[in-house]
Amino acid sequence: MDQLLQIRQPVAAELEHFDLLFDEVLTHEEDFMSKALAYVRSRKGKMMRPILVLLLAKEWGEIGMPTLRSAVTLELLHTSSLIHDDVVDESNERRGQASLHALYSNKIAVLLGDYLLAQTLRQSAQTGNLSVVDAVARLGSTLSEGEILQLSNVGNEEFSEAAYYTIIRRKTAALFEACGELAAVSMEADDDFTRRVRTFGDIVGTCFQIRDDIFDYYDDPAIGKPRGNDMAEGKLTLPLIYALNQTADPKAAELARKVKQGKATPDEIAFLIAFAKENGGIDYAERRMNELRDEAFALIADFRNAAVKTALQQYIDFVIGRAH
Repeated sequence: MDQLLQIRQPVAAELEHFDLLFDEVLTHEEDFMSKALAYVRSRKGKMMRPILVLLLAKEWGEIGMPTLRSAVTLELLHTSSLIHDDVVDESNERRGQASLHALYSNKIAVLLGDYLLAQTLRQSAQTGNLSVVDAVARLGSTLSEGEILQLSNVGNEEFSEAAYYTIIRRKTAALFEACGELAAVSMEADDDFTRRVRTFGDIVGTCFQIRDDIFDYYDDPAIGKPRGNDMAEGKLTLPLIYALNQTADPKAAELARKVKQGKATPDEIAFLIAFAKENGGIDYAERRMNELRDEAFALIADFRNAAVKTALQQYIDFVIGRAH
C-alpha cells in the first residue's frame, strides 16, 4: 500500500467528509470566480495538514463537525498564504504548475487570496468555538510576521541558526503547530494533550521545512523550483548556514552576503551549493531531522489509539524521508 494511503487509513472516512466541505467552499456560481477557484481546487496537493489535524483529534475521540471545519479553516488559510507568497516572491510556478498570479495577474491573485482569508474566518466561526477562531487569527498574524521577518533578515550579516529557526517556525512550523492546537481545542481536550500535540506539530513543521530546504540543493523538476532558487531569492538555509559557521571560510562568507543582498550570480550560487555539500551541511540537516523525529515519537509514546499512533509515526517518517 502507498505510504500516504497507509497514513490516511485511520481517518479515511473523515477525510472524505473534509474533501466535500473544502470543495464546497472553493465553488462559486459566478463564471470567472468558478474557474479561478477550480484551478485552486485542482492544486490541493497531499492535504498533509488536514490529515494531521484529523489524526491528532482521533486520539481524543470521535471526530465531529467542529474538527472537520477546523481542518477546512486551516487549509484555507494555508492556501491563501501560498497565493500571497507567490506574489511576494514573484514565483511563477508552484509544484511544477503555474502559480495563480502567473495564470491571471497579481491583482486577481491578491484579491482571491483575500477572498479565501474571508472564507477562513467564516469557517472558523461556524465551528462555534471561540478558541478555534482565536487560534486561526493568531496563526494568520504569525505567518505574516514570518514573511516580514524573512525579508528584514536580508540585512543581517550574521549566519545564524537561531534566526533561521525563528523564521521557519513562523513561516512553516506554525501551520503544523496549529494542526495540533485546532485538533485539541475543537475536541475540547485537556491542557496537557493540547500542549503535547502543539509541540508535536511544531516538530513536524520544522522537519518539513528543513527537508524542503534540502531540496533546493538538488535538481528535480517535480519539485517545481530550480536548484538554488532559495539563494536566488536571498535566502540562506540550514545546510549552508552550518557549513559557513563550521568553516569560517572568507570566500564563502563573502558570497553568502551577496546572496542576502540579492547580488549573487548563478555561478556563485552553484559554488555555495557545492560548498554546503562538501562541508557537511546536508548531513547536518539530516541529523537534525532525525533528532527531532525522536522527540516527536516520545510525545506520542503513550497514545492509546494504536492505529493513530502508528499513522503519526509514519507521518513524520514520510515528512523526513521525502525524496528529492
